[in-house]
Amino acid sequence: MNEPQGTEPPEDSTQRLPVLDKRETENGDGPGGSESSAASGPPPELEGKGGRESRFWSARRVPAGIVALLLLGLTGLLLYDIVSVRAGRPGMAWRRELADQLAERPLDDTWVLVGAGVAAVLGLWLLILAATPGLRDVLPMRRLHTDVRAGLHRDAAATALRDRAMEVAGVQSARVRVRRRRAGVRAVSHFRELDDVRTDLDAVLADAVRGLGLSRPPSLSVRVLRPGRKG
Repeated sequence: MNEPQGTEPPEDSTQRLPVLDKRETENGDGPGGSESSAASGPPPELEGKGGRESRFWSARRVPAGIVALLLLGLTGLLLYDIVSVRAGRPGMAWRRELADQLAERPLDDTWVLVGAGVAAVLGLWLLILAATPGLRDVLPMRRLHTDVRAGLHRDAAATALRDRAMEVAGVQSARVRVRRRRAGVRAVSHFRELDDVRTDLDAVLADAVRGLGLSRPPSLSVRVLRPGRKG
């Protein structure tokens, strides 16, 4: 007797599960095959961008806040002094003293040169902050979507590369330093030939750098040493 459609079978009944053909699984024709093959491959790049992204710009809230507070304080004092003079009161003593000193002191005076030097250094520092992006510790990643920008911290990239280096046979310890254009790896091998360990490290770390998805992958510098003698 046929069961009505839409009803669940009894708990003790036996059901036949679908079987995937091995050839279909290898070719990616089975369920999830295309998704897994796409996930294992390198991440795609945004069309027309070529994978190149500029650095992130820092907000620089601390320098901007300091400059804003200084300007606010100086503007407030000057405005108060102007209102006081307009009201018939004498100006502030510090402003009269400053005006007299600037009128009497020559340009080659020591304090005038020191003040000019401090002002020039401060102005140059502000210009450098305004013209440079900052955030040197954040490495830009390849953009996969138009409205999304991603970055990877140098310490996180170094940790990922160090973990991959520790997977190589013969590596006892590894230290990685990642910079903008170069990643330096210093590994200590306690067995196997150093050339063999270095060859494996080059292959593994090159694949690891590609897997980071950085816009400008750093070049690798691998150095393999023997552990030092104890005592």
